[in-house]
Amino acid sequence: MQRTARHAAAELSRPPQYNIPARVWASVCHASMAVHARLLMVLSDVDIRRYLESGKIRISPDLPPQQFGSCSVDFRLGEEFSVFEHSKHPYIDVRDKSAIQGIMRTITVKAGEPFILQPREFALAITEESLELDDDVLGRLEGRSSLGRIGIIVHGTAGLFDPGWRGKATLELSNLGIMPVALYPGMRICSFTFEQLSSPVSVPYYKKADNKYAGQTQPLASRLTSEVSG
Repeated sequence: MQRTARHAAAELSRPPQYNIPARVWASVCHASMAVHARLLMVLSDVDIRRYLESGKIRISPDLPPQQFGSCSVDFRLGEEFSVFEHSKHPYIDVRDKSAIQGIMRTITVKAGEPFILQPREFALAITEESLELDDDVLGRLEGRSSLGRIGIIVHGTAGLFDPGWRGKATLELSNLGIMPVALYPGMRICSFTFEQLSSPVSVPYYKKADNKYAGQTQPLASRLTSEVSG
């Protein structure tokens, strides 16, 4: 079961089983709570800027001030989209290595023109910015409230970016509303928050032999077939 600061506080508030001086026990409690706080630390805007300056987080191109929030940064929508050719294929076969990419069509939207996301439609998109994370920092992709209020969500399940991530972020766009929505390349489409881990991971994402999406620069289709045996 995942441990939280609340669990830790509850355990530390119990009387010790051994004859430990109160001052020593208080010191142990303080040190333990500090460790748990580190495990749960979400970076503020001050720390995000500090991590950018030190290179622990790398974002390209550099972000203007208006893309910084109190504890997050906004990423912009890129110009490439991938959509399913659902009228040409009856279903998706997750065992067919060529099926998923083969039934998707890439659309490149020109500057100033919209990509129209129809109601109940799904599309993959890419961010304009590229992100690199150090081996002890993770990122979380979050939607924007202003888009959610018109029915647009930017990811279904893939919100976690492992330590050692390198590349652009693929967005899983869906329109949950009842009206089509025009999305424009260059608009702020999502936000990232960052968390400091207790220590560097043993194998960062880009070094994993079975990583599927490291270094991506366009909206890649699912590579689920690599996990499914025939």
